[in-house]
Amino acid sequence: MLQDTQTIRYYQRLTDAFVELWNRGYRTDDMRMYLDGYLAALRHGNILEPILIHRLEEEASRYLYDGSNFAVPQPQPQPDYY
Repeated sequence: MLQDTQTIRYYQRLTDAFVELWNRGYRTDDMRMYLDGYLAALRHGNILEPILIHRLEEEASRYLYDGSNFAVPQPQPQPDYY
């Protein structure tokens, strides 16, 4: 569980980007490469402590591989009473 406010902000940005990428037609492999690049940038920039980056990676990966986060709800058919 993420507790650091800065790490939570990065997590929210990542998950929003995942949903946006999914809606544009990208799939899990592409989003995993996006995540790897994002984490590499955080490591290279010394933005967060390494343990926080590791926790962010775990949580973002869990979000990424949970299919229910990208499921499109199907509308319920309206019964025809006429």
